[in-house]
Amino acid sequence: MIRVLVADDHSMVREGLASVLTVDGDIVVAGTAANGAEALAAVREVAVDVVVMDLSMPVMDGVAATRAVRAEHPGIRVLVLTSFGDRDQVRRAVAAGATGYQLKDAEPADLRAAVRAVASGHAPLDPRVAGALLPDDSAPSAGLSAREEEVLRLVANGRANKQVAAELGISERTVKAHLGSIFRQIGVADRTSAALWARDNLSS
Repeated sequence: MIRVLVADDHSMVREGLASVLTVDGDIVVAGTAANGAEALAAVREVAVDVVVMDLSMPVMDGVAATRAVRAEHPGIRVLVLTSFGDRDQVRRAVAAGATGYQLKDAEPADLRAAVRAVASGHAPLDPRVAGALLPDDSAPSAGLSAREEEVLRLVANGRANKQVAAELGISERTVKAHLGSIFRQIGVADRTSAALWARDNLSS
Protein backbone atom coordinates (compact mmCIF):
# COMPACT_ATOMS: atom_id res chain seq x y z
CA MET A 1 0.00 0.00 0.00
CA ILE A 2 1.36 3.42 -0.99
CA ARG A 3 0.58 6.15 1.54
CA VAL A 4 0.16 9.58 -0.08
CA LEU A 5 -0.11 13.13 1.21
CA VAL A 6 -1.85 15.58 -1.14
CA ALA A 7 -0.72 19.22 -0.87
CA ASP A 8 -2.74 21.82 -2.80
CA ASP A 9 -4.30 25.11 -1.77
CA HIS A 10 -7.64 24.35 -3.44
CA SER A 11 -9.94 22.07 -1.44
CA MET A 12 -11.76 20.80 -4.54
CA VAL A 13 -8.45 19.81 -6.11
CA ARG A 14 -7.42 17.98 -2.94
CA GLU A 15 -10.72 16.10 -2.83
CA GLY A 16 -10.56 15.31 -6.54
CA LEU A 17 -7.01 13.99 -6.28
CA ALA A 18 -7.92 11.86 -3.28
CA SER A 19 -10.75 10.32 -5.29
CA VAL A 20 -8.62 9.75 -8.39
CA LEU A 21 -5.63 8.29 -6.58
CA THR A 22 -7.52 5.70 -4.54
CA VAL A 23 -9.50 4.11 -7.38
CA ASP A 24 -7.34 0.97 -7.74
CA GLY A 25 -7.02 0.25 -4.03
CA ASP A 26 -3.21 0.18 -3.84
CA ILE A 27 -2.90 3.89 -2.98
CA VAL A 28 -4.32 5.47 0.17
CA VAL A 29 -4.46 9.19 0.96
CA ALA A 30 -3.00 9.45 4.46
CA GLY A 31 -3.53 13.20 4.70
CA THR A 32 -3.97 16.51 2.91
CA ALA A 33 -2.43 19.98 3.24
CA ALA A 34 -3.46 23.43 2.00
CA ASN A 35 0.08 24.81 1.79
CA GLY A 36 3.70 23.83 2.07
CA ALA A 37 3.93 24.53 5.78
CA GLU A 38 0.97 22.23 6.46
CA ALA A 39 2.55 19.57 4.26
CA LEU A 40 5.79 19.72 6.24
CA ALA A 41 3.88 19.53 9.52
CA ALA A 42 1.81 16.60 8.24
CA VAL A 43 4.77 14.43 7.23
CA ARG A 44 6.13 14.88 10.75
CA GLU A 45 2.96 13.37 12.15
CA VAL A 46 1.77 10.84 9.58
CA ALA A 47 3.61 7.97 7.86
CA VAL A 48 3.84 8.92 4.19
CA ASP A 49 5.58 7.37 1.17
CA VAL A 50 4.83 10.04 -1.43
CA VAL A 51 3.81 13.70 -1.30
CA VAL A 52 1.84 14.93 -4.32
CA MET A 53 2.89 18.57 -4.22
CA ASP A 54 1.46 21.64 -5.90
CA LEU A 55 4.02 24.39 -6.54
CA SER A 56 1.92 27.54 -6.27
CA MET A 57 0.70 27.68 -2.65
CA PRO A 58 0.54 30.37 0.06
CA VAL A 59 2.62 30.47 3.27
CA MET A 60 5.26 28.10 1.88
CA ASP A 61 5.34 27.26 -1.82
CA GLY A 62 5.85 23.78 -3.21
CA VAL A 63 9.52 24.24 -4.05
CA ALA A 64 10.40 25.31 -0.50
CA ALA A 65 8.18 22.58 0.94
CA THR A 66 9.79 19.95 -1.28
CA ARG A 67 13.24 21.04 -0.16
CA ALA A 68 12.22 20.93 3.51
CA VAL A 69 10.44 17.58 3.28
CA ARG A 70 13.36 15.94 1.49
CA ALA A 71 15.88 17.40 3.95
CA GLU A 72 13.98 16.14 7.00
CA HIS A 73 12.63 12.91 5.51
CA PRO A 74 14.89 11.70 2.68
CA GLY A 75 12.87 8.49 2.42
CA ILE A 76 9.75 10.39 1.35
CA ARG A 77 9.38 10.95 -2.40
CA VAL A 78 7.81 14.08 -3.86
CA LEU A 79 5.74 14.09 -7.04
CA VAL A 80 5.16 17.64 -8.21
CA LEU A 81 1.71 18.13 -9.72
CA THR A 82 1.15 21.59 -11.13
CA SER A 83 -0.17 23.68 -13.97
CA PHE A 84 3.23 25.27 -14.48
CA GLY A 85 5.37 23.80 -17.25
CA ASP A 86 8.09 26.39 -17.75
CA ARG A 87 11.78 25.56 -17.60
CA ASP A 88 12.56 27.51 -14.43
CA GLN A 89 9.75 25.95 -12.37
CA VAL A 90 10.69 22.44 -13.46
CA ARG A 91 14.36 22.92 -12.69
CA ARG A 92 13.68 24.53 -9.31
CA ALA A 93 11.38 21.68 -8.31
CA VAL A 94 13.84 18.98 -9.35
CA ALA A 95 16.74 20.84 -7.73
CA ALA A 96 14.72 20.98 -4.51
CA GLY A 97 14.47 17.19 -4.52
CA ALA A 98 11.29 16.36 -6.42
CA THR A 99 11.42 12.84 -7.83
CA GLY A 100 8.77 13.27 -10.53
CA TYR A 101 6.87 16.04 -12.28
CA GLN A 102 3.35 15.85 -13.73
CA LEU A 103 0.98 18.49 -15.05
CA LYS A 104 -2.51 18.82 -13.56
CA ASP A 105 -4.24 17.88 -16.81
CA ALA A 106 -2.59 14.44 -16.79
CA GLU A 107 -4.91 11.48 -17.29
CA PRO A 108 -5.99 9.91 -13.96
CA ALA A 109 -4.38 6.58 -14.85
CA ASP A 110 -1.12 8.35 -15.72
CA LEU A 111 -1.16 10.16 -12.39
CA ARG A 112 -1.64 6.91 -10.47
CA ALA A 113 1.15 5.33 -12.49
CA ALA A 114 3.41 8.29 -11.67
CA VAL A 115 2.73 7.88 -7.94
CA ARG A 116 3.60 4.18 -8.17
CA ALA A 117 6.75 4.96 -10.13
CA VAL A 118 7.87 7.60 -7.63
CA ALA A 119 7.21 5.24 -4.74
CA SER A 120 9.43 2.67 -6.46
CA GLY A 121 12.28 5.15 -6.81
CA HIS A 122 11.77 6.01 -10.47
CA ALA A 123 11.53 9.53 -11.88
CA PRO A 124 8.38 9.97 -14.00
CA LEU A 125 8.32 13.25 -15.90
CA ASP A 126 5.52 14.56 -18.06
CA PRO A 127 7.01 14.55 -21.59
CA ARG A 128 5.69 18.08 -22.12
CA VAL A 129 8.05 19.43 -19.48
CA ALA A 130 10.87 16.88 -19.61
CA GLY A 131 12.76 18.92 -22.16
CA ALA A 132 13.10 21.73 -19.66
CA LEU A 133 15.68 19.66 -17.77
CA LEU A 134 17.96 19.33 -20.75
CA PRO A 135 20.81 21.83 -21.12
CA ASP A 136 19.87 24.75 -23.35
CA ASP A 137 22.67 23.87 -25.73
CA SER A 138 22.45 20.11 -25.32
CA ALA A 139 23.79 18.09 -28.21
CA PRO A 140 24.86 14.49 -28.60
CA SER A 141 28.36 13.92 -27.29
CA ALA A 142 30.72 11.62 -29.15
CA GLY A 143 32.98 11.52 -26.10
CA LEU A 144 31.16 8.79 -24.16
CA SER A 145 32.92 5.45 -24.05
CA ALA A 146 31.06 2.22 -24.78
CA ARG A 147 31.01 1.43 -21.04
CA GLU A 148 29.73 4.90 -20.19
CA GLU A 149 26.92 4.46 -22.70
CA GLU A 150 26.04 1.11 -21.10
CA VAL A 151 25.90 2.75 -17.67
CA LEU A 152 23.83 5.65 -18.98
CA ARG A 153 21.33 3.37 -20.71
CA LEU A 154 20.76 1.41 -17.51
CA VAL A 155 20.35 4.62 -15.49
CA ALA A 156 17.88 5.90 -18.09
CA ASN A 157 15.91 2.67 -17.58
CA GLY A 158 15.58 3.41 -13.88
CA ARG A 159 18.34 1.20 -12.50
CA ALA A 160 19.97 2.19 -9.20
CA ASN A 161 23.78 2.22 -8.94
CA LYS A 162 23.75 -1.17 -7.19
CA GLN A 163 21.69 -2.70 -10.00
CA VAL A 164 23.92 -1.16 -12.67
CA ALA A 165 26.99 -2.57 -10.92
CA ALA A 166 25.46 -6.06 -10.72
CA GLU A 167 24.36 -6.11 -14.36
CA LEU A 168 27.73 -4.92 -15.68
CA GLY A 169 29.88 -6.84 -13.23
CA ILE A 170 31.59 -3.75 -11.83
CA SER A 171 31.67 -2.07 -8.41
CA GLU A 172 29.26 0.64 -7.29
CA ARG A 173 32.27 2.90 -6.88
CA THR A 174 33.11 2.41 -10.56
CA VAL A 175 29.50 3.15 -11.50
CA LYS A 176 29.68 6.43 -9.59
CA ALA A 177 32.93 7.31 -11.31
CA HIS A 178 31.39 6.63 -14.72
CA LEU A 179 28.35 8.77 -13.84
CA GLY A 180 30.56 11.67 -12.79
CA SER A 181 32.36 11.49 -16.12
CA ILE A 182 29.08 11.19 -18.02
CA PHE A 183 27.53 14.20 -16.26
CA ARG A 184 30.55 16.35 -17.14
CA GLN A 185 30.59 15.30 -20.78
CA ILE A 186 26.90 15.83 -21.51
CA GLY A 187 26.55 18.92 -19.32
CA VAL A 188 24.05 17.79 -16.70
CA ALA A 189 24.10 17.71 -12.90
CA ASP A 190 21.86 14.80 -11.90
CA ARG A 191 20.56 11.35 -12.84
CA THR A 192 17.17 12.58 -14.01
CA SER A 193 18.66 15.03 -16.50
CA ALA A 194 21.14 12.39 -17.67
CA ALA A 195 18.30 9.93 -18.24
CA LEU A 196 16.38 12.48 -20.28
CA TRP A 197 19.50 13.27 -22.32
CA ALA A 198 19.98 9.57 -22.98
CA ARG A 199 16.44 9.10 -24.23
CA ASP A 200 16.87 11.94 -26.70
CA ASN A 201 20.45 11.32 -27.80
CA LEU A 202 21.34 7.63 -27.53
CA SER A 203 20.11 5.37 -30.29
CA SER A 204 17.99 2.48 -29.12
